Amino acid sequence: MSGMEDEATLIVVDKNFAAPPEIAGWDFKNRDFLLKDIRDLVQSKTLGSMIVYAILIFLAMLAIFDTQVLSIFRRKKEIGTLMALGLTRPKVIQLFTVEGALHGVLAAVVGALYGIPLLSYFARVGWTLPSNTDSYGFAIGETLFPIYSFGLVLGTTLIVLIVTTIVSFLPTRKISRLKPTEALRGRLA
Repeated sequence: MSGMEDEATLIVVDKNFAAPPEIAGWDFKNRDFLLKDIRDLVQSKTLGSMIVYAILIFLAMLAIFDTQVLSIFRRKKEIGTLMALGLTRPKVIQLFTVEGALHGVLAAVVGALYGIPLLSYFARVGWTLPSNTDSYGFAIGETLFPIYSFGLVLGTTLIVLIVTTIVSFLPTRKISRLKPTEALRGRLA
């Protein structure tokens, strides 16, 4: 464009710029082409973070399941008493599943009490990166500002509540199959 052979010309255009006029010997590269490497990197990191996210959800599910199993098996006599007093098996399952789900709701409320101020602080101030991050091979700012969408927070909370409800249901279903007399004695026959 400036008449210099084998030299690159950089033109900064508005993001709504449609297409440049045809100029012989000049190949216009749009923003999508120029940012392809960074988009590919973000996409690969997103896939890796989803795998880590799934592993963390699985570990949380395992911890909730263990806690619920311990709680229910320690309360065998209570379940036996409820069944001996006439509470049906589906009602016992419903009672302890709702109790486990309410533990999940309580955990979400407690997590929100300290999580919302902490996350909003980091969204406002950002995370300052160490000085050696410029050696990673691509341009990155000194401070990262995370973005927490409402959908992300709501989706994660709903996943945890659903998982909590499911893993509260599973051990209750097993112990409610006991005969009331066996549950009152504390046996797992």
